[in-house]
Amino acid sequence: MDFFKNLADSFVKEVVDPTVSFAEDSARTVAREVVDPTVSFAEDSARTVVREVVDPTVAFVEDSAKTVVREVVDPTVAFVEDSAKTVVREVVDPTVAFVEDSARTVVREVIDPAVAFIETQFQRPRDVIEQEKILDNLLASNGSRFPGDDYHSPDRKNWMSHLSCEKLTLNKIVWPGTHDSATNGIGIDVVTRPLGECQTLSIYEQLVRGTRLLDVRVQEDRYICHGILASYNVDFAIDDVIRFLSETHSEIIILEIRTEYGHKDPPEFESYLTNKLGQFLIHQDDNLFNKSLSEILPKRVICIWKPRESPRPSRGGLLWNSDYLKDNWIDTDLPWTKFQSNMNHLKDQPSISSRRFFYRVENTLTPQADNVVVWVRPVTDRIRRYARLFVSRCIAEGCIDKLQIFSTDFIDEDFVDACVGLTYARINGRI
Repeated sequence: MDFFKNLADSFVKEVVDPTVSFAEDSARTVAREVVDPTVSFAEDSARTVVREVVDPTVAFVEDSAKTVVREVVDPTVAFVEDSAKTVVREVVDPTVAFVEDSARTVVREVIDPAVAFIETQFQRPRDVIEQEKILDNLLASNGSRFPGDDYHSPDRKNWMSHLSCEKLTLNKIVWPGTHDSATNGIGIDVVTRPLGECQTLSIYEQLVRGTRLLDVRVQEDRYICHGILASYNVDFAIDDVIRFLSETHSEIIILEIRTEYGHKDPPEFESYLTNKLGQFLIHQDDNLFNKSLSEILPKRVICIWKPRESPRPSRGGLLWNSDYLKDNWIDTDLPWTKFQSNMNHLKDQPSISSRRFFYRVENTLTPQADNVVVWVRPVTDRIRRYARLFVSRCIAEGCIDKLQIFSTDFIDEDFVDACVGLTYARINGRI
C-alpha cells in the first residue's frame, strides 16, 4: 500500500504539478499575448467606431433634425399660426361681428317692436277703460246740462228758419258738423268699409237731419275718398247739397272741400265748384261774421276750398280759403286725451264776437294702426256720447263763447239738438 501511495505522490509531483504549472503559464501567456491585445484591439476599434462612425452619425442626425425643425417644422408652424390668425381676423371675427350686428338688428327691428306692439295691445284697452271712467265720473259729478239743452227744433231740416233770422248772426251759430261727411258706402262692404266709413247717411240725409257743416275730401279723379279708400264721384255730394238747398229757404251751409292728404288736386276744381254752386255761393267777406241771416240770404253756401298744390282761392272771391276754417286735430283713439285737447285748444281761441274765421272742434277719435281695434265705429263711439258733457264743461270752464263748429262721426238727432239748443240760448241772451 505504501508502494502505491508513494507511486501516486511521485506521479503528482513529477507529472501533474508540472502539467498544471505549464497550463497556468500557458494560460497567462495566452491572456497576455492573445486575449489582452485582442480586448485592447476591440476596445480601440469600438472607440474608433464611436468616434468615426457613431458620433458623426449622431451629429448628422441632430443637425438634420435641427435643419428639419428650422426649415420645415418652424415655417410650417408659423404658416399654420399665421393662417389661423388670418382666418380669425378675416372670417371668424367678421362672422361673429355680423352675427352680433344681425342679432342686434333683429332685436331692434323685430323683437322690440313686437314686444312693444304686444304690450300696447294689453295696455290700450286698459287706457281706454281708465279714460272712459274719468269722463263718466265727470259726467256724474258735473252733469250735461246747459242753457238751451232742452230745446228741440220742430223741424231739424229747417232749424235755422225756426230761429229769428234777424237775431241769428253768423258768429252766434253753433254749427253741427260731420267729420268725413261723404264716406257712406266707401270701400268694400264688411271688408274695408268699417276702416273708413265715418257716416252712414248720405249728404242729403245729413243735411235733413240738421247738419250744417260738411267735410268732403276728394282725390285727383274727383272721387270722394278717405285715405286710400274711395266711394263715389263728388257730383253726388254736390247734387245732394243742391237738392237740399232747393227744398229749403233759410238754411246756410258751410261746405269744406279739400284734397285728401297724399293725393293730388282735381284739375280745374275751383272752376267746377263755382260753376256748380255759383248761384248759392256767399262771397268771402271778413265783415260777414257779424251779419244776420236776413242780411246774407238768399246766398246759402260758404264754400271753403283747400287744395294741396293748386293756388288758394283769392280774397273776396266766391270761394273761401283755408284761413277761414281752422281746427287742432289730434291723432288719438283715447277719449279723455281728445276731450282735454279739444278743451285746451278751444280756450286758446278768440271769442266768436271778435273772430274772423270759423273754428272747429271735432268730437271724434281716430283708430290707430298699432291697435287691434281699427274700425271707426267702435273707436269713435268712445267719445261720441260725451258731446253734451263737452258743451257743459265749456260753460264751466268759461270758454262757451268760443265754441262755434262742433263736428262728429255718425251724426244723430241728439247731437244736432245740442248744437241747435245752444244756438237758441245764445240768440235769446241766456249765454
